[in-house]
Formats: sequence, structure tokens, C-alpha cells
Amino acid sequence: MHVPLWIWAATLAVIAALFVFDFFAHVRQPHAPSMKEAALWSTFYVVLAVIFGAGLWWVWGHQHGVEFFAGFITEKSLSVDNLFVFVIIMAKFAVPREFQQKALLIGILMALIMRGIFIAVGAAAINQFSWVFYIFGVFLLYTAVKLAIESMSHGQQNDDEFEPNALVKFAQRHLPATENFHAQKLLAVENGKRVVTPMMIVIIALGVTDLLFALDSIPAIYGLTQEPYIVFTTNAFALLGLLQLYFLLGGLLDRLVYLGIGLSVVLAFIGVKLVFHAMSENTLPFLNGGEPIAWVPHISTVLSLSVIIGVLFVTTVASLLKSRHTRRASEH
Repeated sequence: MHVPLWIWAATLAVIAALFVFDFFAHVRQPHAPSMKEAALWSTFYVVLAVIFGAGLWWVWGHQHGVEFFAGFITEKSLSVDNLFVFVIIMAKFAVPREFQQKALLIGILMALIMRGIFIAVGAAAINQFSWVFYIFGVFLLYTAVKLAIESMSHGQQNDDEFEPNALVKFAQRHLPATENFHAQKLLAVENGKRVVTPMMIVIIALGVTDLLFALDSIPAIYGLTQEPYIVFTTNAFALLGLLQLYFLLGGLLDRLVYLGIGLSVVLAFIGVKLVFHAMSENTLPFLNGGEPIAWVPHISTVLSLSVIIGVLFVTTVASLLKSRHTRRASEH
């Protein structure tokens, strides 16, 4: 579908306005959100995404509407998995709960900007080279297997499993840093010297970590739609509510024991779909003489949406039942 430039501009302006609103409504005055506040705003952003998807469905038709909702559910589910790591990072750096909203919001904004660049590069590559779908598909299959193995062998992550990435280590070693939090400041002055606060290091860790997660989520969403506008908006809406979702889920994250396995199934399914799509548009000379492979089955977006919802539903129910059984066993 062709999206006029003015629609792109209006969409970016609305998303930017929502981030600005988040800052003034939730971050400017440091506080730890109550469960009621987190639930209210999480619901608000989900409803906003549903309204946007319904509008997209009405304006651009059934196919694009289904693609948006399939993509949004997938990206939202993957973002919940991100929260496990966010919790670990906050614990590792001992970020006071009332300051966590600012770190999360800036980290999420950095992630959205970097994902926008990834999406643009991915769209250009897909338009130029159809074999890119082979790479995306194989990468998702590899990620699915890796995630499944980690989920089954380690269960939920703990604080000891977080290893700072290269950029975070570089910042810690080469920037003049302090271990003291100066409220929500990123920079402070100690003994007449300007230093970087732990808040700055946490934001770098959050932003880079979410960028690494984008290596999974961007190919996954391109497996459901090839429209850059839908790819970007699904990512934007999934990230917009992540700040409130972090505080809403809280201890519930520890109960989603099978989430990693469920996400691995979703990623594997989308990976297979991407490989099938690449085969149906094959141009590689060493496969079928460079001609498309006709016998490859077509996986519709409606079927994809059904599989994603079904897998996540079963995963969530099984996780909660398992957690309840474990809790009752420990009580006895």
C-alpha cells in the first residue's frame, strides 16, 4: 500500500506527542506507579493501538488490518519478554523504584529511533533482494531454538545472569562516573568535576538491550507484513505501553514460566513462513534454476494471527497453572 508522506509525518508527530505526554504525566515528577495507575495507562495504550488498527482496517482493507493486529500482538508479546531483562538491569544497578520510569522512557525512545533505522534498512533490502527473506527466516529459526533451549534449561532469569554488553562496559570504563544517584539527573557535579550518574549507564544498557531484541522482532514482523508503515506502527505501539506494562506486570513476570517456550514456537512458525515466502519468490540460481518454487504452501496472515493468539493463550494459561501448582506445593 502507498502511504502518503503527510500520513507518515502525522503518525510520527502523534507518536512523539505521546512520548512527550508520557514524560510530563509520569516521569517529570518521580514516583513509583501504583498497580491501578499502571493498569489504567496500560489499558489506554492497548485501546489506542486497537483504535488505530481498526482505522487502518477501515481505510486500507481487511488484509492490512489483520497484518497490523498480528504484528502488534507479536511485538507486544516479545516486548513482555524484554521486561525480564529490564527487571534484571534495574536490580543490577539498584535503581530506586521512583526513578525507574525516566530510565525506561528514555531507553524505550532510543530503541524506537534505532528500530526505525532498522526498519528502513530492512525495507530497502527486501525491495532490492528477495533472498533476504531466507536470511530472516533462518535467523528466526535459530533464535527460536536458542530461546527454547534457554527456557527449558534455565527457567526464569535471575540477577546473576545479566552481563553488560560492550557499549555499557565501555561507558563504565571510560566515562567519569559516580555510583551515587543524583535524583533523576544523567550528569552531576562531584568535587568540582562533571560525572556520569548510574542513571545514564542504565539508560544506555536499556537502549542497547532493546536494540539487540530488535534483531528478533524486526524479522518477525516482516514475516507478517512487508509494509514498512505497518512494521513501524506495530513496533511503536508495542513500545509505547511498555513503560506502564513494566510496573503492571511486576511480580507476574516470574509466573510466566513458559513464555519463552511460547515465543520460541511463534518465532519458529514465522521463520518457516518467511522461508516459504522466499521459496515462492525464489531468485537464487542454485535453487530450482533461479525460478520460484510452485509447490510451497502459502500461510495466510489470518492463519498466522490465529496461531500466534492460540500459542500465547496456551502458554499463558499453562504458566499460571504451573505457578499455582508450584506455590501450593511449597506451602505444603
